Amino acid sequence: MISFFRRIKRKKEKEKKEGKLEFFRKNEIKRREKTAIAQERKQRLRYYLERAGISINPKAISKRIFSLCIIINLVITSYLLYYYSTNFGYTYAKIFTAMALVWVVVFAAILFIIWMLLYIALDVRVYKRKLDIEEVLPDFLQLTASNIKSGMTIDRALWYAVRPRFGVLAKEIEGVAKDTMGGMDLNDALEKFASKYDSVTLKRSISLLIEGISAGGEIGDLLNKIAINIQELKIMRKEMAANVSTYTIFITFASIIAAPFLFGLSGVLIQVISGIGATLSDLGSTAATSGLGISFGTVGVDYSDFRIFAIVSLVITSFFSAAIVSTIKKGNVKSGIKYIPLFIAVSVTLFLFADFVLGIFLSGFF
Repeated sequence: MISFFRRIKRKKEKEKKEGKLEFFRKNEIKRREKTAIAQERKQRLRYYLERAGISINPKAISKRIFSLCIIINLVITSYLLYYYSTNFGYTYAKIFTAMALVWVVVFAAILFIIWMLLYIALDVRVYKRKLDIEEVLPDFLQLTASNIKSGMTIDRALWYAVRPRFGVLAKEIEGVAKDTMGGMDLNDALEKFASKYDSVTLKRSISLLIEGISAGGEIGDLLNKIAINIQELKIMRKEMAANVSTYTIFITFASIIAAPFLFGLSGVLIQVISGIGATLSDLGSTAATSGLGISFGTVGVDYSDFRIFAIVSLVITSFFSAAIVSTIKKGNVKSGIKYIPLFIAVSVTLFLFADFVLGIFLSGFF
């Protein structure tokens, strides 16, 4: 009997130990998964920074962003404490709830927005570097072809074709040269360079160069033909952009000139109708307009609400108009990011100007 209870006790202790081991095993798996996710994020950020040409430790960026979020939250907290101290009627529970929301929800939202803006800025910088490379790539290939025809090997021809005016491309070719000196194969170094940028022109050029090296043909003539094809492609794109310039003019005129003027005119008409309605209401407008069945006693749209609606509509319209114009002219939205703040500023400014001028002009008639 005693041995039976001992076996049961040992069995329970064994199950308890196995449960603890399973609990620790699950925690260890979760910890490893979190570590793997964090390492993946760091690697992704390091990859983006490398493509953008920024040599900063990802940990330093994470610490700066976290510190910036804390500073912003401290500013918001200070403002709320000042507001609650000058306005009575708030209980400690409401104040504590507001502080908790600021340091949990608002902090997470600000952190997400800053990270999103950082990746957008890095993506735009990478795109600009790609454009810079494509702009000088034909000249670089022609210089490389000249060096090869003069008797240089391919790696030395690439190295001696580097010029300061090539900018980003010069730095990338220097990186290729360092990799080859470190023992990496030239083809692998060139493929690594081409994979950093989402450029069809660059990848095709490097692919043709690698195939020419493998086939052992006339690399100089091949590079000259690649350079000529790239220049012809650039000329074709400019001609296509010139052919659709009418569409860009129409969209630009409609978004930053016509729309602000019409919104300004609508706002002035709302003010005029409101003034007429108030005047008729004071004179007994219900009796005066009973035959028409119209009453001017109330106004359906308030001018301040319409003003907010007009500004928001102009901002949204200008944003998408700039994106469409950029797509038509350059073939990519990223190329026209500089147009977005310009379109928004011009459209909102013209709306405020039209609203002010038309208000003064039409006020003399009513």
